[in-house]
Amino acid sequence: MHPQVETLAATLPEVLSADRPRLAHGLRKLASRTGDGKSADRLLDEIRADFKRSTERCLQRLAALPVPEFPLNLPVNQRRADIARAIVDNQIVIVCGETGSGKTTQLPKICVDLKRGAAGMIACTQPRRIAARSVAARLAQELHTRLGDGVGYKIRFTDKVRPESWIKVMTDGILLAETQGDAELSAYDTIIIDEAHERSLNIDFLLGFVK
Repeated sequence: MHPQVETLAATLPEVLSADRPRLAHGLRKLASRTGDGKSADRLLDEIRADFKRSTERCLQRLAALPVPEFPLNLPVNQRRADIARAIVDNQIVIVCGETGSGKTTQLPKICVDLKRGAAGMIACTQPRRIAARSVAARLAQELHTRLGDGVGYKIRFTDKVRPESWIKVMTDGILLAETQGDAELSAYDTIIIDEAHERSLNIDFLLGFVK
């Protein structure tokens, strides 16, 4: 095994989530190169350059993240510290609350406050197209960015998302369709499945897929 493989592997969490599968594959390929020193060194140089580019892009996204504001009149924000701690400590978190408590708009902002959205976008699903657009517009307003820039949305026939976006709001059907081309959903570092209690076929498939 090339001596640099373990060193580079330790920095995988610092690169863009979308690049991790490809870079991990490159490291496995490098680890299998034994005997051909020049070939391995050329491959190492290529992988190092890819790691550097991806790490710099991740740092740029991190620097661009806004500092969210949290209205204390929303019940969910009264438990914001507990929710944030749960997100940090657990891979999967289920948040239950009354309608109107602020879950839909505040949970993505809590994730941004935790520096999610830097390595990959934060995916937020909604069962209906109108809801997806209105939630994206509200999030853009609260995060002081233009709709389609820091916060975007994607519904059938409409894609208002940029590579620089931190949050992508979409219908659950759109996210489910993306699994066909990206089985790891590597474009995202966080996935929020909203209105999961509705238990539609799309939502049930998504929950099973993510599990």
